[in-house]
Amino acid sequence: MEKISLPPRADQREAETGFTFAEMHGEPYWDETSAYRFTLEEIETRIEDPATELHAMCREAVDRITASDELMERMGIPPGFHDMVAQSWRNGEPELYGRMDLAYDGTDAKLLEYNADTPTSLYEAASFQWQWLEDQIAAGVLPEGADQFNRIHEALAERFAELFAPNTDLHFAAAGGNAEDYATVEAMAWAAREGGMGAHYTDLEKIGLTEEGQFSDAEDRVIGTLFKLYPWEDIFHDEFGAAIGPSGCRFIEPPWKALVSNKAILPVLWEMFEGHPNLLPAFFLDDVGGALRDGSPSVPLFDRARDALKSHVVKPIFSREGSSIDIIENGRPLEVATDRGYDNQPKIVQAYAPLPVFDGFRPVLGAWVVGPTCVGLGIREDRARITQDLSRFKPHFIEG
Repeated sequence: MEKISLPPRADQREAETGFTFAEMHGEPYWDETSAYRFTLEEIETRIEDPATELHAMCREAVDRITASDELMERMGIPPGFHDMVAQSWRNGEPELYGRMDLAYDGTDAKLLEYNADTPTSLYEAASFQWQWLEDQIAAGVLPEGADQFNRIHEALAERFAELFAPNTDLHFAAAGGNAEDYATVEAMAWAAREGGMGAHYTDLEKIGLTEEGQFSDAEDRVIGTLFKLYPWEDIFHDEFGAAIGPSGCRFIEPPWKALVSNKAILPVLWEMFEGHPNLLPAFFLDDVGGALRDGSPSVPLFDRARDALKSHVVKPIFSREGSSIDIIENGRPLEVATDRGYDNQPKIVQAYAPLPVFDGFRPVLGAWVVGPTCVGLGIREDRARITQDLSRFKPHFIEG
């Protein structure tokens, strides 16, 4: 992996394509003054294959968690929703997509977390960076043989066709007035239409309940299947949470994805697959807090990872955009999040994997998974060690 300075396109076509959030708060969000270059072998063997394997491991972890009320409790699932989550897994309710955030320094990619319920940056990764590649090849900035690890859109269209009968009506919902969220659901709806589905958008706030207890949109159409850019951990505490079961609505993502998008899956994965080259040691803070502070008590699994945890990250099991995350090095704060909105959440501890630094920026790889397979890549970079909501999105290409 290399970072290459490149001339940006004269016309980046953000307005034409509806990319209304390419700049936010006076800072570029989309930044094509440089791009990351990979080799094909690197993509296939160090990113694509490991991410696909990690996804399969997460499914094994879900199978274990749904069989244990104790683990469901540790995952922050309210007791009243244990059965719903477990039953959605036992029923084989299918998943659609997710984005793994990986630390990658040119050797083994390390799983930082898995945004497997409501991942954003889909439009930028699937569509806008592909247009960038085609334009830069046409302009002679990139060679004719350049490629990109990106069949996200095509894979989504194929996945919709696998999951639903032709002409099935689907609803897509996001918070009204949020341009980034709207771009994500529109990218999803576009793929659904190409997969042969009908697609209707509705603001989340406009979803209601019929007298029969079914969900309906702003035009009083019953919602049979809903893709919601609204996390399950919030739904569990929402006033409509109790209506989910009786509504008969089919959800994308299904309730069991609340376990995969949850950082509490990281210590479960480490216990199940200790030493895996693409995992970082991870533990529930409640289990090892004393050992981190003063070296006791002895926890055998923790003891084997003690050296790796001299530098570690404390993460809430539910958090967004780097909020409430602290990086600790040799007992002292190295970097802490300024946004503390998730401080009340239970926490996990994960070994710290420093991100590589290119021109003062630290990239995180977003490996996109559709169905069971990794199908594409998006990259965000930040000057800070903690990737945040305004971190820049960078295009990438494959050469060699």
